[in-house]
Amino acid sequence: MDIASYIRDVPDFPIKGILFKDITTLTKHSEAFKYSIDQLTERYRDKDIDLVAAIEARGFVFGAPLAYNLGAGLIIVRKEEKLPAETVKAEYSLEYGTNVLEMHQDAIEPGQRVLVVDDLLATGGSAAATVELVEKLGGEVVGLAFVIELTFLHGRDKLKGYEIFSLLESET
Repeated sequence: MDIASYIRDVPDFPIKGILFKDITTLTKHSEAFKYSIDQLTERYRDKDIDLVAAIEARGFVFGAPLAYNLGAGLIIVRKEEKLPAETVKAEYSLEYGTNVLEMHQDAIEPGQRVLVVDDLLATGGSAAATVELVEKLGGEVVGLAFVIELTFLHGRDKLKGYEIFSLLESET
C-alpha cells in the first residue's frame, strides 16, 4: 500500500516555511491506518518489547495500538508540565524552536526494553530527548519507529547507534 498518498502536505504550518505532514488524512482511512499499524507490529513482534514510549501528541495515535498488538505497556511522553506526578525532563531543539519533554519518573523499571514511537522523524530532537529519558530511568531502547521520516533534515544523525525504522521516507 502506498501510504504516502494518504498523507496531506500543509504549507506554512505551524510557521511560514514549514511543510507540515498531516497524518490525520491517513488515520481517517481505516485500511491505510490498519496497514500502518500492522507494518509496525510485524517489524517489532519478535523484539520482546516491554514498553512503547509514544511521543506527544501524534505518536499516541500509533503508539497505543502498537503497544496493544505487542502486548506491551504504553508510556506517555508529554510536553512540559502536562503530567500529574513526578517527572524526568529533557530539552530538545526542533525545526522552529525548542521544547521540553517529560516522562513520569516511575514509567520504566531498570532493564525494561522500550520502543520509541512517533508519527514523524524530522530533526530528531524529540526522539533523542525521549531516548535520553528512557535511558535516564534505566530502560533499554530497542529501536525507534516512525510513520514518516523527513530524510533531508537528517534526524538519524542525532540517533546514531539506535535501530530506526520508518514506513515512509520523504525528501520534502
